[in-house]
Amino acid sequence: MNQLLKHHNTHRKITTLVENRTTYNSNYAELNIYETHAYAEKVSLKFDFPIIASMLTGKKVMHIDGLPSFDFFPGESVVMPTNKEMVIDFPLAKADDPTQCLALGIDTDKIEEVVEKFNNHVSIEEENNQWKLDNNASHLINNLDVNHLIERLVLTFTNSNKSKDVLLDLMIQELIVRLLQTKAKAFLLNDTEGIFNDTRIGMVIKYIKKNLTNKDITVDLLAEKACMSTSHFHKKFKNTLGISPIDYINSEKIKFSKKLIKESADLRISEIAFKSGFNNTSYFNRQFKKLELMTPQQFKNSFEK
Repeated sequence: MNQLLKHHNTHRKITTLVENRTTYNSNYAELNIYETHAYAEKVSLKFDFPIIASMLTGKKVMHIDGLPSFDFFPGESVVMPTNKEMVIDFPLAKADDPTQCLALGIDTDKIEEVVEKFNNHVSIEEENNQWKLDNNASHLINNLDVNHLIERLVLTFTNSNKSKDVLLDLMIQELIVRLLQTKAKAFLLNDTEGIFNDTRIGMVIKYIKKNLTNKDITVDLLAEKACMSTSHFHKKFKNTLGISPIDYINSEKIKFSKKLIKESADLRISEIAFKSGFNNTSYFNRQFKKLELMTPQQFKNSFEK
């Protein structure tokens, strides 16, 4: 991301040390890049259109109604509805090491257009096709698809290209779909009221959670449980949750393995892998590092200090 900001850094004008703002525009979106060059507290920001805010460099402390206050680091994003206030602290901002973040505003008509397409083509059965970006803020951590897309958007916004508006339009549509998939995934995985237990995707999620350490779970088996062909099930699952069935199973197993590591210090990594439903320790290590950006042993060592 720092390389993508080089063009921006050479062209922007600094007029204030706190929340210096540079704006880039397209047909359906507005990219604001903010820089803070001095320590500050309780800086308020509010937009009259929905935004996704992402950290680029440094650290913020975010205070948003409806969410506990949290540290905001590069690689994380916040989705904010229209006129929702963010109150921000900048504990590490310095003149020679500014805190940088972006706020991407998206035209509401474009959002409604993409949401309608999403609900027509990617619903969880016909009775659950009312996904939308609602009035609640949400904090996204380690969402690789969203992070990569934001990097591409920044690069396209800050460089001249004859196809700029066309490319931005396509990427903004994809970003809206990614956010809708994130919301659908959150609903399914935190469905405490059992709303989706009777849908085929919801039933499969429930089955996976109950049989997480079963080493024989396959896509074919899950498709059979869902009463779908394997290809149709794979497409339906990935379109709805934004992740393939195998990647979802692995992410849940890694989550379970982290719990084991925290609670069972005497277990070897190979035992953790086996108890988490992995047949192969090397594969477990690769999946763990892919999702957690560190090896299982490094994660274990962090609790032994």
